[in-house]
Amino acid sequence: MDDRSTSPSAAAGNPALNVIWNVPNVLTTARLILAVICFVFLTFDWYLTSLILFAIAAGTDWIDGFWARRYGQITQLGRILDPFADKIIICGTFTFLAAVPLVQRNGTSASEIWAWMAVVVVAREMLVTALRSFFEEHGSDFSAKWSGKWKMVLQCAAVALSLWRLWYYEYDARWAAWETEPSLISTWSLRLVAWSAIALTIYSGWVYVQRAMSLLKTK
Repeated sequence: MDDRSTSPSAAAGNPALNVIWNVPNVLTTARLILAVICFVFLTFDWYLTSLILFAIAAGTDWIDGFWARRYGQITQLGRILDPFADKIIICGTFTFLAAVPLVQRNGTSASEIWAWMAVVVVAREMLVTALRSFFEEHGSDFSAKWSGKWKMVLQCAAVALSLWRLWYYEYDARWAAWETEPSLISTWSLRLVAWSAIALTIYSGWVYVQRAMSLLKTK
């Protein structure tokens, strides 16, 4: 969630930045490993296992951010690795869910995550990463905004609900069919969360663009 984002000047004055393998960085590394394992299980349509791994990985994001701030263990490695791990797990799971085959009888998205949604998520992350790299290289503060944190929460909720739905109603990707018909409540609740996540993803991207335009005007 970019919880460890801080200004370059603040980072330079923190002696803890010289410590590499502290608790937050170990947790972030574990999150990357869990993400890769989650993708492997998604490949074989093990949705419940993938859901559990995703939930654990997402939980470590909050824990390592809290620990880093609470005990002053913000490091240069952490500032790079933490947002990278977030982007891998979110962009990766959205891509895998968008690749779930359509339901044969009506051609609807089984995961309720469409390909264009994955494109929006990946594009936003690439844009913000490029802008942050450029401005922080020139000494400007381009730390995370509240919209960026909340879009991560909604994105995680959308992924979790999608995985739960695929598992609970026993979707079989080999046959592109359901063993049990999903309820309208689960379908519409997932759609609401997924579309809200995409809307906030677009909005948060625009917030960063506005911030970039403002900084360019002052230079």
